[in-house]
Amino acid sequence: MTRVLTKRADFLAANKGLRNARVGFVLLTRPNGNKGVRYGITVTKKIGNAVVRNRMKRRFRELLRDALPGRGLPDHDHVLIGRAGGVERDFQTMAQELDVALERAAKGRGDPRRARRGPRSSRTKGVIA
Repeated sequence: MTRVLTKRADFLAANKGLRNARVGFVLLTRPNGNKGVRYGITVTKKIGNAVVRNRMKRRFRELLRDALPGRGLPDHDHVLIGRAGGVERDFQTMAQELDVALERAAKGRGDPRRARRGPRSSRTKGVIA
């Protein structure tokens, strides 16, 4: 049985786990200390208006309902973060990409961490306009 993440702290904790980025989404996975298989979905306003974001969340919910019972990592939190490429992406393609991302996470493989970006002013120092 899968449960839904509702607390912000759980989403922030998942952000410290493994990251697997795909064209339409980013999958974050992190052990949750024997709390079972849990999932959360995040789609920011950068993606589109409320109609677009809600459609994407419905698609993600369905993807996770199909994938997590059989292929989800036991006692892990799974968070899907929507990306702009996922709005019009084919559902079957996204399902296959989620399977690949879950496989990589199960093997402990994730994408390399990106360098943290500093304040905007430090990135533009020395640039002459």
